[in-house]
Amino acid sequence: MSEQVFYRKHRPQFFSEIIGQEHVVKTITNAILSDNVSHAYLFCGPRGSGKTTMARLLAKAVNCEKRNGFEPCNKCSSCREILRGASMDLIEIDAASHRGIDEIRDLRDGIKFSPAQFEKKVYIIDESHQLTKEAANALLKILEEAPEHAIFVLATTEVHKMIPTIISRCQRFDFRKLTVPEIVKRLEIVSKKEGINFEKEALELIASNSEGAIRDAEGLLGQAFSFVCGLDNKKEVKAEDIRDLLGLIDVSLASKMVDLLLAKKMGEALGYLNDLMEKGKDLQEFTKYLAKYLRKALILKIAGEADKKSPLIESILIGLTEEDFEKLKKQASSFSEDDLKKALDLLIEAQNKMKYAPIPQLPLELAIVEIIGINE
Repeated sequence: MSEQVFYRKHRPQFFSEIIGQEHVVKTITNAILSDNVSHAYLFCGPRGSGKTTMARLLAKAVNCEKRNGFEPCNKCSSCREILRGASMDLIEIDAASHRGIDEIRDLRDGIKFSPAQFEKKVYIIDESHQLTKEAANALLKILEEAPEHAIFVLATTEVHKMIPTIISRCQRFDFRKLTVPEIVKRLEIVSKKEGINFEKEALELIASNSEGAIRDAEGLLGQAFSFVCGLDNKKEVKAEDIRDLLGLIDVSLASKMVDLLLAKKMGEALGYLNDLMEKGKDLQEFTKYLAKYLRKALILKIAGEADKKSPLIESILIGLTEEDFEKLKKQASSFSEDDLKKALDLLIEAQNKMKYAPIPQLPLELAIVEIIGINE
């Protein structure tokens, strides 16, 4: 199974299915309802945040023959054409590979003609910041003189590279990274549609390792399904399965190291690292997770006994059982805030040095020696 199958198969087909970009949905749908759709939009934000999905929904909505309010029907001929990817009036251009002046000239020549089937001809230009200077200036001229039947949606992950004059000709929308709970919500919907039983902690691990990108999260979901279940949809996917698939470090390993750091058992801590290496654990991944674990301790130290429902504490609880959380709370209380900051600085420095060190584990060993020596 391709790891992107789930993302393509379950791409939102209604505005109501979009999660995490409500500010964009509200403005776009209001424009559709009031028949006040702009001729040019700029969707900017991190990869996998839903920019292209939103652009396709807009294309469907403005051309739908039986639209229900602002929602496309997904049943009329124009909706079906777009769903099949066979529409002549929805033109998608990847500026990463079609970035030159010739491609934009072709666009300029084609835009003169009325839509072949639809009311509106929609152009989606992905990674539009990669257009050459000449191509960007040619696109600017097209935007300034765009015919009534044309709508442009420019999508970019690096809006600072766009020329200011193009930005000024577009309605700009900033897409944000999704939070872990938002991604989990989406993954629950997809797994339910597929009839796959995922443990909640497994979904949280996938979400927290997707770096805010729903596309990456759904790709990992499909990958996990293939890795664990194969054709047996009835088997439950557990958190341990996801850790094995992604090569993640179990929370208990980091917790044990923190216990050794607090007890200032230098010899045992270095021996523990050696044991992890012998068991085939990736020490760079361990260093990364140990830093994440101590970050949770620092946040907990700063937040104190805050409400567990607060977003700050919820971010700590991801991937932790109640027992893990209580252990973390106890460990956090044994550190001073300054000691946690110093430990995190040392781990970040060690992680950077491990990439180039002749003895990969040496920077981490030195960091552990220094952490134990803090205020000794």
